[in-house]
Amino acid sequence: MSLLETALTYLPGVGPKRAAVLASELGLYTYQDLLLYFPTKYVDRSRTYQIRELRGELPSIQLRGYIRDYKELGEGRKKRLVAYFTDGTGTIELTWFRSLATIRRLYPEGRMFLVFGKPVAFAGGYSITHPELDDAEKEQAVGSGLMPVYPLTEGVRRVGLASRQMRQLLYTLKELLRGQLTEPLSASLLRSAQLMPYAEALEQIHFPETKELLEAARRRLKFDELLFIQLRLLGMKLERKKTSPGLLLPRVGEHFRSLYASLPFDLTEAQKRVLREIQADVVSGRQMNRLVQGDVGSGKTLVALFAMLLAVDNGHQACLMAPTEILARQHHASLAELLEPLGLEVGLLIGSTRRRERTRLHAALASGELPILVGTHALIEPSVHFHSLALCIIDEQHRFGVVQRSGLWAKNASWYPHILTMSATPIPRTLAMTLYGDLDISVIDELPPGRKPIQTYHVSEGELFRVYRFLEQQIAEGRQAYVVFPMIEEQEQSELRALQEGMMRYRERFPELEVVMVHGKMKPEEKDAQMQRFVSGEAQILLATTVIEVGVNVPNASVMVIEGANRFGLAQLHQLRGRVGRGASQSYCILVTGSKLGEEAQRRLQLMVETNDGFEIAEADMRFRGFGEIDGTRQSGQLLSLRIANPATDGAMVQYTRELAERILEADPELSLPEHAPLRRRLDELFRERPSWSQIS
Repeated sequence: MSLLETALTYLPGVGPKRAAVLASELGLYTYQDLLLYFPTKYVDRSRTYQIRELRGELPSIQLRGYIRDYKELGEGRKKRLVAYFTDGTGTIELTWFRSLATIRRLYPEGRMFLVFGKPVAFAGGYSITHPELDDAEKEQAVGSGLMPVYPLTEGVRRVGLASRQMRQLLYTLKELLRGQLTEPLSASLLRSAQLMPYAEALEQIHFPETKELLEAARRRLKFDELLFIQLRLLGMKLERKKTSPGLLLPRVGEHFRSLYASLPFDLTEAQKRVLREIQADVVSGRQMNRLVQGDVGSGKTLVALFAMLLAVDNGHQACLMAPTEILARQHHASLAELLEPLGLEVGLLIGSTRRRERTRLHAALASGELPILVGTHALIEPSVHFHSLALCIIDEQHRFGVVQRSGLWAKNASWYPHILTMSATPIPRTLAMTLYGDLDISVIDELPPGRKPIQTYHVSEGELFRVYRFLEQQIAEGRQAYVVFPMIEEQEQSELRALQEGMMRYRERFPELEVVMVHGKMKPEEKDAQMQRFVSGEAQILLATTVIEVGVNVPNASVMVIEGANRFGLAQLHQLRGRVGRGASQSYCILVTGSKLGEEAQRRLQLMVETNDGFEIAEADMRFRGFGEIDGTRQSGQLLSLRIANPATDGAMVQYTRELAERILEADPELSLPEHAPLRRRLDELFRERPSWSQIS
């Protein structure tokens, strides 16, 4: 076992209690985990201020002086310790609310200290709450240059680990590992890519000497992170293609041809291209693992149906798994309508399916009588047995975990079914390359002919009367409207109250109309019943939280009003907007916000007004909000973790490392050549299975 795999409990200054907290709160188990836990920002402590220089709003700063005296103020839980700190030019208050006796012992009066923290104007002077204090003799070590700040939870801080203590732990670790870190990249690659050596990069990221060296370290560590993710994903892809046989589906049969001939429109060129890619996969002899991306309304479901008919025409079965009952019902209804003229039954299996119908479906699946099944996670229940499952389609794949998806793979003993995943959330190319590098990716980047672009407007709350008049006009013409309110999980009661108040407001304003409401707290059957009233046209206005983001196809709905639009992400706004524009009539999206908006919020909303292109919006969303936690997006456990790289800003590096990984694996798929041994070792270190928390505790 390498030294990097040593459990953190053995690092001086950690111990079992802190190790347990670092594991549960930050996912740090080993020396390597801590070494790769990078700062999120740096504070410049190269300058020491004088107290008399303090003016207005200031960032965290450094002062040099001594504590003149202490005073304890307040009683009980409000008790606090105030130190009067002076440097000869003025006095500032230092305040602590906990560990008061310890503070007085550690920082005695009269001794020279370096103080670091954010000064806040208070009672005609300045105060710093819970500052960092260091002996002035340590000025060279702690009081100069760029000081890293680590992302820490409250749980970590409770065991005495703030950024300063993390720096101390990392310094101890750095000294322990001196001379132990091997260079995974070849000398020629370091030269051609102009990269800093690995050991130096790790030292500079935690203890930067200059801004230039810090930037070089960041570049090197981003490069490594992206390269090894690409090697891992492409390696998985090669391994799967080598070891996962797939059923041959060579026949384009009567059902496929009949449906194609019966369509009242032609497929878009993008749909045809993706279908050709799917056909090539299912005659390759290897399991298909393809992600189909397409904007809202681009016709992904129709492509999926043609793929299912390839399975059926070759004597096998297909299934489609959706994340919610509403969406599963929607898919079932649209597929059943298209396939009824062809004499093909489509089954629906969801949590609320009655026992008698469930028993019938189980029998029909097992015998092979039922060719196509649509459902939720109910499809992966052990009692569901297919006669010959050839294709699994997973809709809104990011909403399913790996365990759920792999449950479908195990439905055949002799082969893995072909897997086609669909996403209506456009994924920027660089992010898709990083997240889904182990999948083949198809993009449907055209809308069907005749679709009118949705017109989007941004109005303030003070102009709601104009919105009401517009709704009246649209509904008078026979249209329907959605009104969506923001959803904030931490404030469930207040958001429900806001929705209920909105309900009262809309019913009062539109007394002649049927207004219904749906939200996440409703029982599924109640929610479905209200939704059905809207789908059938019985209700003209549907008020909802984001439960309608996915699913619900109502071609007659032509207006989407989004209240508090600035509280939604761009991708979410785009998804909501895609609920309208499903029919032939012109559709509209109205974004309602307060009048006071920050600059960034204004830019985001202006982009929504200017474009309907989901991929352009996704790119912008990634730039504004970052790429998020990709493990959560992908739902793949410990497979991927971006600690320092950002596909939103490092697109060129994503592309370069992808091409480099492809060249390396093309020449040496197993990384078995001597020159690739360091790469192999590094891959094994990075992607070794982590212990579960239950094993640690």
